[in-house]
Amino acid sequence: MENKFQIKSELCKYRDNFLHHRGPSWPRWLLASVGVILVSAVIVCVLTLVTSSHLDNGDDVSQTLSDQSRGILLQRLQPSSRRIGQEDIFISVKTSAQFHGSRLQVILGTWFQLARRNTFFFTDQEDKETSALTGGHLVVTPCPSDHSRQALSCKMQAEFDAFLDTDKRWFCHFDDDQYVNVLALEDKLRSLDWDQDWYLGKPSIEKPLEILDRDSPDMKNKIRFWFATGGAGFCLSRHLAERMRTTAAGGKFTSVADKMRLPDDVTMGYVVEHLAKVPMTTVKEFHSHLEPLRLVQNLEDQISFSYSSYGDEMNVVEVEGFSETEDPTRFKSIHCHLFPYFHWCPARSLR
Repeated sequence: MENKFQIKSELCKYRDNFLHHRGPSWPRWLLASVGVILVSAVIVCVLTLVTSSHLDNGDDVSQTLSDQSRGILLQRLQPSSRRIGQEDIFISVKTSAQFHGSRLQVILGTWFQLARRNTFFFTDQEDKETSALTGGHLVVTPCPSDHSRQALSCKMQAEFDAFLDTDKRWFCHFDDDQYVNVLALEDKLRSLDWDQDWYLGKPSIEKPLEILDRDSPDMKNKIRFWFATGGAGFCLSRHLAERMRTTAAGGKFTSVADKMRLPDDVTMGYVVEHLAKVPMTTVKEFHSHLEPLRLVQNLEDQISFSYSSYGDEMNVVEVEGFSETEDPTRFKSIHCHLFPYFHWCPARSLR
């Protein structure tokens, strides 16, 4: 504070000396101008000292921003090549002709409506009606129609190759018994860099899978790796998928599956974790029928849901909405809980 008053005092002395020696011939407008300049100089000096004092005390402008504001700022500063939207996500759904009229029907009427342009269904038989409902996004593969290991791996090969033929930045696989919260999926992927190696999913076992290494002498060595269960869904970044071309593209995925005698989702884990050396990142917002779905809460934050039945007991998400008869999978009720503006959703009472 002493420095501030010293500067002000010196300026006042300068002003007084100036006025004392000005003589009677100085015009008044010039005197007024000089006075304004002197006052402005004093204000600038004081503000400079005050600002310097704040900085010396460790006050950082960035600390005054909230986490949300910083997040928005960082997102805007992020290079445009790193930003993603829904159009950058390739969503593939594995299905079969026998489920076109049952499982696909509820998907096509709910979450697919929010991701029509970037969702594709991989099946085993032509179906003009279903193809029309998907907007031509029904991909017919030469794969068998059964649920065998070979059939599942064949369709996964078709999905992976189809993604590689696009310029999209994320490959996300789901089954035909899953509801996908596409907005939550987009939010999750937006927080990650597609130009890095990412294998996102959720395991269905408590510890890594251990199998025989069929490439080892006498097959005595063992391999341990995690895999993301296909029943919950998983995603691969573009960077990782490109690295997998030499081991999984163009028929190589099915070859690995046949050699290792593994189903499709386990083969994917083997290729990613063991061959590509990229660890799986667990995403707790993915949910499969292998977990108690009644425990799932905060539906807005979850990415995928499923359903299953054990005798007369249904393993489903507990959510208000349609009756169990109208909506046994609870997918319609989940959809209306998340997006109540759809015209067919039950009317909600205003609170």
